[in-house]
Amino acid sequence: MPAAVDINQLSESQLRDYAAQLQASLGERDATIQRLTVEKDHLTHEIAILRRHRFGKRSEIKGRSPQQSLLDDLVEEDIAAIETELEKLDEPLIEARQRSKPRRQSLPPQLPRTEIRHDPESTTCACGCKLTRIGEDVSEKLDYAPGQFSVERHIRSKWACKTCETILQAPVAPHVIDKGIPTTNLLAQVLISKYADHLPLYRQEQIYARAGVDLPRSTLADWVGRCGVELTPLVERLQACLLGHAVLHADETPVPMLSPGKKKTHRAYIWAYATTRSAPIQGVVYDFQPSRSGKASRDFLAAWQGKLVCDDYQGYKAGFANGITEVGCWAHARRKFFELSERGDSPIADRALQMIGLLYDVERDIGEKPPDERQRIRESKSRPIAEQLREWLVQQRAGLTAGTRTAKAIDYSLKRWNALARYLDDGDVPIDNNWIENQIRPWALGRKNWLFAGSQRSGQRAASVMSLIQSAKINGLDPQAYLRDVLERLPATKYSEIDRLLPHNWSPPVKV
Repeated sequence: MPAAVDINQLSESQLRDYAAQLQASLGERDATIQRLTVEKDHLTHEIAILRRHRFGKRSEIKGRSPQQSLLDDLVEEDIAAIETELEKLDEPLIEARQRSKPRRQSLPPQLPRTEIRHDPESTTCACGCKLTRIGEDVSEKLDYAPGQFSVERHIRSKWACKTCETILQAPVAPHVIDKGIPTTNLLAQVLISKYADHLPLYRQEQIYARAGVDLPRSTLADWVGRCGVELTPLVERLQACLLGHAVLHADETPVPMLSPGKKKTHRAYIWAYATTRSAPIQGVVYDFQPSRSGKASRDFLAAWQGKLVCDDYQGYKAGFANGITEVGCWAHARRKFFELSERGDSPIADRALQMIGLLYDVERDIGEKPPDERQRIRESKSRPIAEQLREWLVQQRAGLTAGTRTAKAIDYSLKRWNALARYLDDGDVPIDNNWIENQIRPWALGRKNWLFAGSQRSGQRAASVMSLIQSAKINGLDPQAYLRDVLERLPATKYSEIDRLLPHNWSPPVKV
């Protein structure tokens, strides 16, 4: 809104300008209100569908299969995530949720307890009198070290000044789950178990029960959903950092997705984007999408116009028409000839593999050299080999019948030759796309355990958390320690300072 003024002192032209400013400001406010209302309505409708799935037929089910348990866990996570987003849109919902929240059970008394005292920095009142201790507030949080639960007893003593009747107490530290029982160490353990070790929540519930702690899946799902929402801004900043690089890897892999209420899965996709192994910033970001449509890649890369190392999938082609430079993958080209060679009796494939192997020999020798040195050596050693290979492939192709396996293998390389040869012009560009294929492998391993994504929201949440876990691994970090510290510091970190928590910038806290 424009600053308040005395309209009686304004001229006619100033009044018109002021009125125009007011109208523009009101228009912006109305648009914001409408956007928030639509977003709130959408989330309310989505949570109603999920709750109907959760409660609708549960009383009729006698036995529950692991697949049903997996879906229930994901629905609980989605509900928790939506409730968190609704709370951010409408603060009064927090009070309503607290009123309807069931009473929390006490933590098991047999667990070892550690007392952590929070006292004021000074026990002297502002009036100069010495404060007197009058009591304390105690809250307990469930902690987890590998193989053992324990309880942190946070004791906040109360101090009072008899003279001015002032009461002083150390403030409650902000927490990623306000008034929750888990420490950030336990939250990190649940996330690592689910997304790095691929243990569904119903299996974690069983493991924790054997340790003497009752943690229902609904509680674990609530924690996962809320952590996913809180970690999203960090993943968005990681994505922005990646898009600041001139060279990126890209690949995609299928993931089954089951929407609540449907009995069949359909094929969704995880799209992965990463910086190169020689880039100053190491990181990978996963993007969950319900299909393999090229729009997913266009939306993620947006206005980015760099060099993209990828396979020959058509979904990337639109980006190449809008300023992105295609870089081919020699591993894919080599794979075509390797498949022929495995069948035996293919001298053309054997010779092609030998010559491509010479290109990789050069890369092994220059892997640790700076980019300008790599480019210089590629120019003197790799380019002659590549040109000789291309001439030889053209000659061999001329004597083959179209449609044969050997002709198809040669055609793949010749049709993509310009993209395959681009790595020779830039020392920052890798020879193949194997790096991103290594980063996407955890999804191939994980889907054998968790079978499917329960919804697009749960798939996006998994992509966000796994982006941070895998990026931490790439940077040589212990993902458990990294997530624990990030969840500890995130609630008190300003958005302008959030880059300090990114995996490539993070350092463990100094122990005093």
